[in-house]
Amino acid sequence: MKLGIVFGGKSYEHEISIVSAIAMKDVLKEELVYIFCDSNREFYHIPTDKIKSKLFSSGEYKKCDVLNFSKDGFTKKAMFSSKPFEVDVVLNITHGADGEDGLLASLFEYANISYIGPRKGACSVSFNKFLTKGYAQGVGVKVIDYKYYTKNEKVEVHSFPVIIKPVSLGSSIGVSIVKSKEELDYALDVAFEFDEAVIVEPFVAGIKEYNLAGAKINGEFIFSMIEEPQKAEFLDFDKKYLDFARTSAALEADISEELKDRIKESFKAIYNNTFDGSLIRCDFFVQEDEVYLNEINPIPGSMANYLFKDFNNVLTTLAKSLPKQKDIKITYEYVNKIQASKGK
Repeated sequence: MKLGIVFGGKSYEHEISIVSAIAMKDVLKEELVYIFCDSNREFYHIPTDKIKSKLFSSGEYKKCDVLNFSKDGFTKKAMFSSKPFEVDVVLNITHGADGEDGLLASLFEYANISYIGPRKGACSVSFNKFLTKGYAQGVGVKVIDYKYYTKNEKVEVHSFPVIIKPVSLGSSIGVSIVKSKEELDYALDVAFEFDEAVIVEPFVAGIKEYNLAGAKINGEFIFSMIEEPQKAEFLDFDKKYLDFARTSAALEADISEELKDRIKESFKAIYNNTFDGSLIRCDFFVQEDEVYLNEINPIPGSMANYLFKDFNNVLTTLAKSLPKQKDIKITYEYVNKIQASKGK
């Protein structure tokens, strides 16, 4: 299978996407073809044997072949014209904006490109933390209490500590734990630098967190192990940045089978049919034996490969069971009836 890895994008998480893409070389056995989207949204074919982080930070990637995109997909310049740049399946590993907000999903569907990743509807409910909360509650999964504020609203916090999160960013960018009223304004300034809205949640020290990744393949759920991430107060940007490069196996959480089953049931409810075609990771909190959704990672760091015993098999099997676009026939029957009734 020729697997196209699409990464980069115009996003605060651009560099993290590069790290995740490079990590795929160590965990996938398929033929990999790297397609880089730079900050100007220009596409480049990056030779697999040349991909390294310095290629991008130095700007050397611009010496690689340019790819053009149209309704017929990717093309590369040939001697006298252009030729199709074909892959069997695309893996969307563009974290943050472009990749997780639905832009690339729309492009792929426009060009009828088969891809692994969240579809447009899935992007809508997972990219925005406020919408994620409502979606989770709608499918019967609990969430931690929260308040939503836009940039011009007065933020009122009466009990500390709280955690401030930009609504549409991942990787803990702009996230702060606020322990007093004196820290609040600064934390809000940081968050609003990155986003136009924030979520304010109570911060519960020592709350248990568990991560579970998986996908629905041919109607059956395939789960990873459940991991209890090792962390200090919370996973800040630096810890998560290193986490995106992970390729070594994680340690399975030491929890009861009953709790594992309840976490998996919550995952199934979140995945539903909204995330068909995706491999996602859900991060859950457990407090007083109740399971709460923390967040949905529709394109998890390094695709959460470290949580699976055979990641290559999971991804390639998923690639063979992706949703098909409906073939909608336009007949103009309605327009013709109108014309006929008017005698035209």
